[in-house]
Amino acid sequence: MSSFDEFDAFEASSLSARAMAARPAPYLDELNPAQREAVETLDGPVLMLAGAGTGKTKALTARVVHLLNTGRARPNEILSVTFTNKAAREMKNRISGMLGQTVEGMPWLGTFHSICVKLLRRHAELITDDADSVVEGAGPHLKSNFTILDTDDQLRLLKQLVQAEGIDDKRWPARQLANIIDGWKNRALTPDKIPASDAGAYNHRGPQLYAAYQRRLLELNAVDFGDLLLHVVTIFQTHPDILEKYQRWFRYILVDEYQDTNVAQYLWLRLLASGHKNICCVGDDDQSIYGWRGAEVGNILRFEKDFPGAHVVRLEQNYRSTPHILAAAGGVIRGNQGRLGKELWTEAQQGEKVRLIGHWDGEEEARWIGEEIESMQGGTRGMRPYSLDDMAILVRASHQMRAFEDRFLTIGLPYRVIGGPRFYERMEIRDAMAYFRLVVSPTDDLAFERIVNTPKRGLGDKAQQTIQRIARENGVSLLDGAALAVEQGAIKGKGAKALGELVVGLARWGRMTGDKDVSHMELAEIILDESGYTTMWQNDKTPEAPGRLENLKELVKALESFENLQGFLEHVSLVMDNESDAEGAKVSIMTLHAAKGLEFPVVFLPGWEDGLFPSQRSMDESGVKGLEEERRLAYVGITRAEEVCTISFAGNRRVFGQWQSQMPSRFVDELPEEHVEVLTPPGLYGGGYGAAGGMGGMGGMGGMSSGLESRAAEANVYNSPGWKRLQSRQGERPISQPRESRSQVIDLDAVSAHTVGERVFHQKFGYGTILGIEGDKLEIEFEKAGTKKVVARFIHAADDVPF
Repeated sequence: MSSFDEFDAFEASSLSARAMAARPAPYLDELNPAQREAVETLDGPVLMLAGAGTGKTKALTARVVHLLNTGRARPNEILSVTFTNKAAREMKNRISGMLGQTVEGMPWLGTFHSICVKLLRRHAELITDDADSVVEGAGPHLKSNFTILDTDDQLRLLKQLVQAEGIDDKRWPARQLANIIDGWKNRALTPDKIPASDAGAYNHRGPQLYAAYQRRLLELNAVDFGDLLLHVVTIFQTHPDILEKYQRWFRYILVDEYQDTNVAQYLWLRLLASGHKNICCVGDDDQSIYGWRGAEVGNILRFEKDFPGAHVVRLEQNYRSTPHILAAAGGVIRGNQGRLGKELWTEAQQGEKVRLIGHWDGEEEARWIGEEIESMQGGTRGMRPYSLDDMAILVRASHQMRAFEDRFLTIGLPYRVIGGPRFYERMEIRDAMAYFRLVVSPTDDLAFERIVNTPKRGLGDKAQQTIQRIARENGVSLLDGAALAVEQGAIKGKGAKALGELVVGLARWGRMTGDKDVSHMELAEIILDESGYTTMWQNDKTPEAPGRLENLKELVKALESFENLQGFLEHVSLVMDNESDAEGAKVSIMTLHAAKGLEFPVVFLPGWEDGLFPSQRSMDESGVKGLEEERRLAYVGITRAEEVCTISFAGNRRVFGQWQSQMPSRFVDELPEEHVEVLTPPGLYGGGYGAAGGMGGMGGMGGMSSGLESRAAEANVYNSPGWKRLQSRQGERPISQPRESRSQVIDLDAVSAHTVGERVFHQKFGYGTILGIEGDKLEIEFEKAGTKKVVARFIHAADDVPF
């Protein structure tokens, strides 16, 4: 018997412990058999495999109460780890409610980071600049009053190190290095333990700069958030006496959302639990959706291997959704190989089947959902009326929100965006709009102030003050003041050259607003391209950058509905002015990631198209692992719905300024048909289900796999009363293609208009000769700009240029 076991046996035999164990436990009567089993199995490792909506928080809280009520542990002997401060507060409140009194003395209930701060302040002196030895008092060491750097401070410090090494921070941004270092810390890797496979990171300078960064932090007596866990893990690994102290102290360990732990968190927990082994982890491998930020689903999958003899309890009784919704979610998630497996069930009535509908394009999808929401407010098809607060739209990517926001603003439907700003309030959208405003109205000083140094042009506060002074002295706009500042040589160096290029560019773009050969959509792309704004985000290596680029593409797409830039700007100004922050019921719009942990009576899941969902980028970067995480995201989305779940997709979407045929998501055919109803909305698409004979020889979606996606496409896209109108616009909107030719778009008109050897003109690069043609891309040797590949629609025949 180990010393830990002997100590437990002595404690359990005491009269007080026996008396406390005999006390009544009314909270146990509120649990179902599986929950009660998880609560009462107190000794040894326990994995509570809790499906969506199965009451895992209730069971986890009851377990803490049971430990306290039976006297198995004092409040300060329980380590209870959550992922958010909100979850920690909720758990403490629930514990108080179950005990009927305020809980005092639970200092170890909190997030990973909050608990590690307390531990690190106690043992900070053990962290030195020698990561291998970490000997107390050996050289510079961390002090207990250390500072925790925020993201801005971290970036500022890394920029200093990058510049000191003579590295081009435009080509190798400090933010990229910050992400690399954060990834290493999530994997519990100190600078001396970086694997050979990562040696090439940040142009082969990553490991060296990581070591320099850690030394500099030590000199500043500072840590970043990644250090909080990394340093504590390092202390536990190098000081077994300290580890044993906390193993004895934390007699019971409870962990929420275990499927979302990263390697550092996993190692920290394993080290602490290797004493008593009284660890209870609660999680759902089917809801692990944060791989992009370091979460390792493998941590929960190998729990039984890490803790031999572990007791696994499956919570499968769902208290949230109807049987149809649970069956649909189960059908999708069964496509994953890497899972422990469970079958959710409920005592609720069958309710509505999961509804599936196909639309012609994204705008049709947004229009239909808006009308459906309004209809459901008054009750429809025998359903009860729903409040706007009962309904949510969950999208895969934030750029999808724009179509819904525009539609809801148009029809006056109140909504809220959860987890981020509204589309037109996003930083990159406001920046782009400022460029457009300045092109349309050169006297817009506020727009000028926003973009003059975005992207960076070497124009600091002093240079901008000079521009403002010259503008005031001459009674002109800031843009004209900038032109005068360049002309007078009031601004020197790189900033002067960059400012001059901006002034010339704005003048050129302004003239192009009257050019009939350049559409306002093309002009918007040219502005964002030539200003360097798009390039700025392309070079940005942060996780947010791809989403910002997608939002910019969505902004350009939004221009299609307007005659010119000015009309679009007026529209945005009016709808933003009409937005109301008044209290009242609102539809919720959010990403699927932001929806985890939430639930709504009515859920709409739009955009179920391959490439969009599952995300092509996720599959390209992570292969099967990425696809399985996308499938878990689909499972999370479906299980947010309590009563009504509607899945939709569009046959065509605007991508990169062109209509691109979309194929329904592969997840659609994984839905069990007996639990799905394919909709044909009356009055919008008309006709009855299956009456797709009017397609003739058009092909269209008839080439897709025979299943729900085919039925939805035939019932809804091709039965439209406006099908002839849609056929007549084939030149604008390509007909959907079979799955084998998924997402292939060629602008045939643009390509056929040019031939190899032809002399052409480009607004930015000037005259050149076509060397080759590949799809809608032309390889052109320009007379002054060299050889470049450009999109055909930006090219004009040289003979058509009037100068």
